[in-house]
Amino acid sequence: MIILPGIRVKDSESFEEAYRRFKKQCDRNLIVTETRARRFFEPETEKRKKQKINAKKKMLKKLYMLRRYEARL
Repeated sequence: MIILPGIRVKDSESFEEAYRRFKKQCDRNLIVTETRARRFFEPETEKRKKQKINAKKKMLKKLYMLRRYEARL
């Protein structure tokens, strides 16, 4: 069962406040991230961004393992 984000606007609440709450709820539910991940076409900029993030993760993992290995010596 999928629960979509929704808010109830209070009488004393302005549009900006309600919109901010709605955006927060969408961020918590990872809706934007999910839709970007499920898109068929992925722009070149997003591909490069993902490659950069993956390369950084890989480098940090190697560094962590190296430090762990050196600590045993």
